[in-house]
Amino acid sequence: MSTPHPDSGSPPTPSPTPPRVLVIGTGAIGGYYGGRLAQAGAEVAALCRSDFATVQAQGIRIESLQGDFHFQPQPVLRHPADYAGCPDYILVSLKVLPEIVVADLIRPVVGPKTAIVLIQNGIEIESTVAAAFPENETLSALAFICVSRTAPGVLRHTCYGRLALGHYPRGESAAATRLATWFDRAGVSCLVSASIVTDRWRKLVWNAPFNPLSVLAGGLTTQQIMASPELARLAEAVMAEVVMLAAAAGHPLPPDVIEKNLRETRSMFPYKTSMLLDREAGRPLEVEAILGNAVRIAHALGVPVPRLETLCALLAP
Repeated sequence: MSTPHPDSGSPPTPSPTPPRVLVIGTGAIGGYYGGRLAQAGAEVAALCRSDFATVQAQGIRIESLQGDFHFQPQPVLRHPADYAGCPDYILVSLKVLPEIVVADLIRPVVGPKTAIVLIQNGIEIESTVAAAFPENETLSALAFICVSRTAPGVLRHTCYGRLALGHYPRGESAAATRLATWFDRAGVSCLVSASIVTDRWRKLVWNAPFNPLSVLAGGLTTQQIMASPELARLAEAVMAEVVMLAAAAGHPLPPDVIEKNLRETRSMFPYKTSMLLDREAGRPLEVEAILGNAVRIAHALGVPVPRLETLCALLAP
């Protein structure tokens, strides 16, 4: 979640040839956006791990206030090497965890013209993939959405859904524009950004306080955090550290970014963050991607971030 992006304008005319898309990871993010691309007419396959049997048998059911829909990937795969040919896009929506080496996982299916799309949380998460495939385009993407996996093959989408997408580390991209066109066709507002790293800092303004606090405060929704004056003040103070750090890193953010984040969070449906859902399910947490990388950048730049350091230290064990 973060502040709203402006609408991307009238959708351009879709490419006459549907893109071939391979989704790596059909949790909440991969299942939702893969399903939307399939609705638009893209050829969408999916690599599933824990949910393979369920998704192969019955697909993915998305329960959404915008209208329920069903997504049946074609085909459902256990291993990337089982994919026939090379996709136009690989959509990586896995958790950013030290034990998951994305470059090794996708190597069998990366073709000469494959664009690699990282729809993941955190800051400075693209460099290893970009270095591993220097001849391929790396696209960085941010999902501003409230969506959760509630059971194998079942997702619940409560609000939002817009995307920001751009060439990493910066600049215009025909591949980004083409993919955005297909998202727009499915009703997903997709902004093509020439400064996607700055947009990552903008999203971190929300992720850095609300993901950790939802866990450390005992399993609270966003609404419960905002209802507590003490926690709301702490969230705002963490946001201020992120804004200060982003500016020092060369990515100044709009002066009203904190106010907009707080206002939008107050208006959201009560939402359990992805970090809280991982904690409740006993899964590893994205501490390094969301907090650890930011703290390391702060140390390198000499920027004091005591609240970020505290949250990182408390979650690290």
